[in-house]
Amino acid sequence: MISSATLIRDIGEIRRNKPLVHNITNYVVMNITANALLAAGASPVMAHAKEEVAEMASVAGSLVINIGTLSPSWVEAMEIAQKRALERKIPVVLDPVGAGATKYRTEVAVSILSRGVSLVRGNASEIMALAGAAGGTKGVDSTASSDAATGAAKLLLEKGAQAVCISGETDYIISETETCSIANGHPMMPQVTGLGCTATALCGAFLAVNKNAAQAAAHAMGMMGIAGEIAAEKSEGPGSFVPAFLDALYNMQPALVAQKLKLV
Repeated sequence: MISSATLIRDIGEIRRNKPLVHNITNYVVMNITANALLAAGASPVMAHAKEEVAEMASVAGSLVINIGTLSPSWVEAMEIAQKRALERKIPVVLDPVGAGATKYRTEVAVSILSRGVSLVRGNASEIMALAGAAGGTKGVDSTASSDAATGAAKLLLEKGAQAVCISGETDYIISETETCSIANGHPMMPQVTGLGCTATALCGAFLAVNKNAAQAAAHAMGMMGIAGEIAAEKSEGPGSFVPAFLDALYNMQPALVAQKLKLV
């Protein structure tokens, strides 16, 4: 079961253990995802050279694969790192950024999924495209509401995912044994590039301390949403939102989690 108590527990585990989160992610979001992981208490590394990814994946607490800025050499590195992570039973998170926008992007995401992942985290359009359902994408933004993708998420459980997280106004987390939804967050969050990818990176941090993929994803989305609400109260727009968001992650306290977590 997911609760404010389990979220508080895992935040403490991340801060105590400082797990190494290996990110093969896109150029656009490297800075904000690394800073968010640090603020949450984890240790980020961005390594995508095929010559080193197997070694890096071997010592990481989790592997996060984000297909935002693809190239053939990066795809090869993703395959190498995923293979090693699976051999070592290290959790793997897939963010199928922009799946459905191009054939190449969708095929890469499907290939990664087919080899097996602990968690897929994406918006509704990406989840629907990855499942082969009817859904459109507009670049990397969703054109569907998160609740419209719950059926597609269940299909992904049959295609190689242990759990699926659909982000949106309400976040849905689905596995074979657990389903929950979280309503934390703020409308300003989609106005900052990379916050979806940041959510995926935080999922990696929580998976490094909690191998229950559904719980880890729910905890990450809860912490992310609470931090977004706090940041929005203190900022005048997207520019001031980012530092306030990082501060909120860094200063997250148990009493605040218990007060603000919105399980629906």
